[in-house]
Amino acid sequence: MSYNTSAIGSGSRTARRTFEFGRTHVVRPKGKHQATIVWLHGLGDKGSSWSQLLETLPLPNIKWICPTAPTQPVALFGGFHCTAWFDVGDISEDGPDDLEGLDASAAHVANLLSTEPADIKLGIGGFSMGAATALYSATCRITGQYGNGNLYPVDLSAVVGLSGWLPCSRTLRNRMERSHEAARQAASLPILLCHGLGDDVVAYKHGEKSAQNLSEAGFGNLTFRTYNGLGHYTIPEETDEVCNWLTSNLMLDGSRAY
Repeated sequence: MSYNTSAIGSGSRTARRTFEFGRTHVVRPKGKHQATIVWLHGLGDKGSSWSQLLETLPLPNIKWICPTAPTQPVALFGGFHCTAWFDVGDISEDGPDDLEGLDASAAHVANLLSTEPADIKLGIGGFSMGAATALYSATCRITGQYGNGNLYPVDLSAVVGLSGWLPCSRTLRNRMERSHEAARQAASLPILLCHGLGDDVVAYKHGEKSAQNLSEAGFGNLTFRTYNGLGHYTIPEETDEVCNWLTSNLMLDGSRAY
């Protein structure tokens, strides 16, 4: 699936990018379908990597959708092409935000969720850059629009971010102040963030700062979990936490935590 977008700057030049998303992998629910979650992989990965893990989780009531990001040049790697939800040059609070890429990926995720049945709860989760995209999607849901001003079309019942960070954190408060509903929505949206203290790719301080920024912006239903010795990967203790949290916050039945 492709997504065309225009970046309108302050000058007269208009850059145009086309985003060609890769293959989407779906893990069907083994029990009664109660929730659908789009799960987003990290930089350089693909949807199939996570679909294999998600299929093993004791969450029979969840349908997982695992898309693959577009292949594009990434500034962090000197312009090397790899799968990425958006361009990134510096994973920090001071790094520039690729709003065009973020909007394109958030819109792709929303489109995947928009065709789900009306009685199904919807969620977004991800790892690393996928977590960053999930958190950006959460801010779009709360403000009711993407960064480009287009309306955000789906409701979200849960957001999960593992080893990630919050893009556009510097403008979050201003974005939220434009909507009277944003504060009320932010207070109730359940968000789970997990980060390893030993992460040498997305430093723990970035995960901690992201949780702090979200809390200060009014996201009142946020859980932040830390793991001693955990690097930039996931472990059973963390996936157990995700399973229990999703079961509780989505009010799933038929699930059992190991």
